[in-house]
Amino acid sequence: MGIVETAHNVKVLGSGNPQTVVLAHGFGTDQSVWKHLVPHLVEHYRVVLYDNMGAGTTNPEYFDFDRYSSLEGYAYDLLSILEELQIESCIFVGHSVSAMIGAVASITRPDLFSKIVMLGASPRYLNASDYFGGFEQEDLEQLFEAMRENYKAWCSGFAPMVVGGDMESVAVQEFSRTLFNMRPDIALCVLQTIFNSDMRSILGMVTVPCHILQSMKDLAVPVVVSEHLHQHLGGVSIVEVMSSDGHLPQLSSPDIVIPVLLRHIRYDIEA
Repeated sequence: MGIVETAHNVKVLGSGNPQTVVLAHGFGTDQSVWKHLVPHLVEHYRVVLYDNMGAGTTNPEYFDFDRYSSLEGYAYDLLSILEELQIESCIFVGHSVSAMIGAVASITRPDLFSKIVMLGASPRYLNASDYFGGFEQEDLEQLFEAMRENYKAWCSGFAPMVVGGDMESVAVQEFSRTLFNMRPDIALCVLQTIFNSDMRSILGMVTVPCHILQSMKDLAVPVVVSEHLHQHLGGVSIVEVMSSDGHLPQLSSPDIVIPVLLRHIRYDIEA
């Protein structure tokens, strides 16, 4: 294994099928978030899983605070992984921030992406005069302050809120576990990068087909955001709003979400 593969805990699974599906997780999770999806893919695809730098499963010594102060740092990581694995084209499935990371990477190397499946994606989380992202600056400042004061307590409140369930639910416990695994200063840096990002200006440069999947009720990403993506992406796109609840529906509502994901991985947008 190369240095990049080792640093990102890259796993390659599945059949000898030349078609590759790359699965990328969002904030506070790691590749285990795809555990309900992977068994359905390995028979038919080569499946690549990896952890974003900063996830609790990665070495915190490798986390460069400057590099990861923008999504470009993560996009370069993704391109490095694809290069090291000699992947010439992939179906990229990105959850939350990783959907935008995939979009940024695809601008530099559109040839590497046959399509991007976006799950719970947002180009901007802050509200603006002409845009509803779901958060005010004051909300975010309070959130960051709570993280600084007591990270463990913050995780306990944040996990059920984002997943959409109580602390007894398996999905909330799973998200709490991966959140707790992150080093608090790294978690704060990653979340600030995500919540302060504004990728609206680059959407028109994304020319690969995009499948936008969104929970009907998602505290982190309002449904109108999926429509904004659809209207402004540079290539063909399609939106499907699922009857799921929460920002990690692949964990909390696998019965609803996995069949939808599989359909969008298998079938292309009809011209």
